[in-house]
Parts: sequence; C-alpha cells; structure tokens
Amino acid sequence: MRPLSSRLEALQESSTMAVANRVRELAAQGRDIVGLQTGDPDFITPAHIIEAGHRALLAGDTHYPPARGTKALLEAIAAKLERENDVRVKPTQIIATPGGKWAIYLALAALLEPGDEVILPEPAWVSYRPMIASFGGRTAGVPTSSSDGYVLTADALRAALTPRTKALLVNSPSNPHGHVFTRAEFDAIAEFVLANDLWLISDEIYERITFDGRQHLSFAADARVADRTILVNGFSKTYAMTGWRLGYLAAPPPVVDLALRLQSQAVTSASTVAMAAGVAALSGPQDCVAEMVAAYDDRRRYFVGALRDIGLPCPDVEGAFYVFTPTPREWPGGSDAFARELLDVAGVATVPGGAFGPAGEGHVRATLATSMAELERAAERIRAFVRQRVGSPA
Repeated sequence: MRPLSSRLEALQESSTMAVANRVRELAAQGRDIVGLQTGDPDFITPAHIIEAGHRALLAGDTHYPPARGTKALLEAIAAKLERENDVRVKPTQIIATPGGKWAIYLALAALLEPGDEVILPEPAWVSYRPMIASFGGRTAGVPTSSSDGYVLTADALRAALTPRTKALLVNSPSNPHGHVFTRAEFDAIAEFVLANDLWLISDEIYERITFDGRQHLSFAADARVADRTILVNGFSKTYAMTGWRLGYLAAPPPVVDLALRLQSQAVTSASTVAMAAGVAALSGPQDCVAEMVAAYDDRRRYFVGALRDIGLPCPDVEGAFYVFTPTPREWPGGSDAFARELLDVAGVATVPGGAFGPAGEGHVRATLATSMAELERAAERIRAFVRQRVGSPA
C-alpha cells in the first residue's frame, strides 16, 4: 500500500485537545477534575444572539449561503471594523469563515510556498506552528520573556529575518500570556513589516478582552501597513460563541481572492444560522461583552494573587483570559511533567508551556474561562500539591 501524507504524519495533535481527551478519560473513571485547559468561555451565548439564530432556522434559512458569507454579515463586519477599529474595508474584502482557526489557515494558504518562513513571537498559540508547517512553511520563532512583560522588540524581529521570510504573525492580546502590544511595539512592528516588504497576519480574536485600561490596536487601521495586513477575528471569545464556529478575515483583494477559492473548494462557507447570529452579535447590545470582561477581570485578580500566594511568580495578565505561570524551578521533567502530575495527582488540568514553543518551557497555562468557584478549587489543589512536593517554592 502506498504511504500516506508525510506532511500530515509530521503534524501532532493539538496539545490542548490532548489534555482535554485525558480529562475526559479521567472523568469517565469517576475522577473529579478541575478543567483549566481550554479557552472555551463558561458563559452561555447571549440570549439575543441565540434568538437570532433560532429565527433564521424558523425562517427556513437552512440552504447554501454565498461562499464569502451573507451580505448582512459582511456589511455588519465592515461596519464593526470601522466603528471599533478604525479599519475601512469593503464587504468584498471580507470572508466569513467556520471559526477563526480556519481564517488563519486561509491566510497562510494564500501567502505561503514551500520553504517560506513566518516570523512568530513566542510563546504562541499551539496551532500556529502546525498550520504553517502544513503548507511546507517554516516557523522562525522569536522568544519573548515574562521578565520584561513579553515585550517584542525590533532587534528581536530583525534577528529572525532571512531571505525566505514571507510574513510576520502576531496575536495581541496574546494566547497564552495575555500581553497587549503597546504603541511603541505596534510602531516597531509596522516599521519592520514595511521596511522588509512582509505580509502581516494579525490575530485579533481577544481584542475586546483587555484589562487596566489597555487598548487594543489594529494594524489594518495603520496606513503604513494596511495594504499588507490580513486581519483575523471571530465571535468565539468575545460573544461566548465557540460552538457556533464563526470567524472572519479582512484583507487586500488579492489575498481574499485566493482565500475564497480555497474556502469554496474545501468547506464551502460558514453556517447560515451562525452568520445570522453573528449579525445580531455585532449589531445588537454590547452590555453582555462588558459583563463577561468584568467577570474575567475579577477572576484574573483572584487567581493571579492565589498563585503568587502559593509561591508561583505569576505575572500580570494584560488581556485575554489565561494565566501563564512559571512552574517551580525544582520540578524534575519541566513543565510537561508538572502539568501531567498536577492532573493525575491533584486533578487540575492545565496545558504545559512547551506546547506554546520553546520560550514557553517552564510554564503552564490555565484558563480563566471558568467559574470563580472552580478557580478557588483549583487554587486549593495546586497549593496542596506544590507544598507536598517542594514545600513553598521561592
């Protein structure tokens, strides 16, 4: 029998999904697990959004939509981008996608040839590297550190540049560590992209979840790089719509043309029902977003403080809804062993930092997208686990 795809054979299962599978196995055995491994908000999708989807079903909106997306949703996205991000694009420069992950995949598909390189600040979301590799691309990781707040510098970017560099992929607020780009970082990135004739993929899925007065900035609003920026966003995090599978990209026409060809051949389109709900999400009341962000703020203040009290020097969380905390220095086997033992022994599920690139080693990521009661249970279990094993880690 002929061999299967070597490119796909090289891909590994998502680390977050692997942990989730282990959690399900333990739960099936009767174990009580506190799950802090996934970025799935514990909130229910707001009622007015659910009602919009329901109305679409009752109206018979159950047939194939346009591959690009419905006119109503594309116009709502364009209006949102102008209103909230100062980004001016036509609806024809937007593609509605079945999830934000697929939007990133389309962006990479439109850009990459085998051997092209993508600069990626790390620690970074677990799926970026595998997606780049799936097109024969190479990732040039740029390490950042909690010691200076994960600041990304022009010098670090220049050190990763090669003749094969095609694009820079950034994510602010960041998954896993929550850093939000400052204006100085934003300007340095824009100038670097322009000076080196690169494409910029900007994953803005957590844009509305920021703390302590920080402001998200969109590269597609900057005249220096607007014509070379692919903006990726979605509804999962802001509106607690992970199960609806709805995202989008906004990009220059040549990119959109190629991305749309792949979408039409691969997945056809986003769901009609999800797109109807998406219009309601963008055009309806936004109080629900503010309420969720306020809850995340309360949770991050509690959990960061609890981890520090345990002796884990957790840095501040500037945005998104994760904590990325160092593991005890004395721990044998690194963050992978810490996360595995924390789950198997203490019943708390986290994601080992090495899954987010080499710069993430020595950390674990835990989500704040769960109730305060669950975070309190997790903190008590982590406290007992760490003190039993290493005492009070300094």
